Amino acid sequence: MYAHDERLVHAHRLPDAERVDTAVESFRMLADPTRLRIMWLLCEAEHDVTDLAAAVGSARPAVSQHLAKLRLAGLVRVRRDGRRAVYGVRGGHVRRLLVEALGAADHRVTGAPDHP
Repeated sequence: MYAHDERLVHAHRLPDAERVDTAVESFRMLADPTRLRIMWLLCEAEHDVTDLAAAVGSARPAVSQHLAKLRLAGLVRVRRDGRRAVYGVRGGHVRRLLVEALGAADHRVTGAPDHP
């Protein structure tokens, strides 16, 4: 566990409304199967819309809309590479969130015991 995580776990007060609302919005954005798959791919490497659309089996306009929502939620970043827009995950905290969420899902699907 990270030091800042310790403060959150052991705090006797609730997080403020702005932090809760921001976290809820992030979870809401990740609650869509296509967006979760896009995010997983972006954890591994940067991709453009065409690559992501092919990988997740969706149309480019749909993937562009998903990326716009993820960007507004602060979960992805974009940079220009010539005429292409290349997307990536915004920060290690987002990667860790996805790894933990899918790790928990793996335990549930496989019946593997959780680690303390």
